[in-house]
Amino acid sequence: MRIYTRSGDKGTTSLIYGERVPKNDLRVEAYGTCDEANAVIGMAISQLDQSLVWPEAEEAIFRSEMKRVQELLFHVGSELATPEGKEVAWKLNTTDIMALEQQIDGWDEKLPPIRQFILPGGHAAAAAFHQARTVVRRAERIVVELNASVSSVVLIYLNRLSDYLFVAARYINHISDQEETLLQIHH
Repeated sequence: MRIYTRSGDKGTTSLIYGERVPKNDLRVEAYGTCDEANAVIGMAISQLDQSLVWPEAEEAIFRSEMKRVQELLFHVGSELATPEGKEVAWKLNTTDIMALEQQIDGWDEKLPPIRQFILPGGHAAAAAFHQARTVVRRAERIVVELNASVSSVVLIYLNRLSDYLFVAARYINHISDQEETLLQIHH
């Protein structure tokens, strides 16, 4: 199978079930933004290096969790690429959301409490997780525009995923001994 098909050369692409839509269709924008978030998460994972001092067995768990998030973003993309009224092949469910919440709570217990806004940065992986968070927020805004034509579980998952990536960034800064940069209010 060739990578290029030439079928999109006139500015259209296929949704699942073959319906052709313009490449700037809101559904394409939504799943494309999830794909972008997935790529940034991959970049963040690639930045995990020897400067990180992981608690016992935590690195393998962290990497496994991130791989699962990347896989589930494909499920989100599948749902977003499925035309309204058609059967979704890979559905998210509430247990996927609960898994994010459990991990958020687990990391959060190890972190100092937040008392003010934190600027993205610190360890390269943490900065990349912050970037992924902002891309997920953009995907969430696009899904809100799609509104009723997408499962509420997708919207909730994206909302929780951005929180998850924020706490993941904080956790990476914590184990790399990077101080978080706090927002200074200037009057």
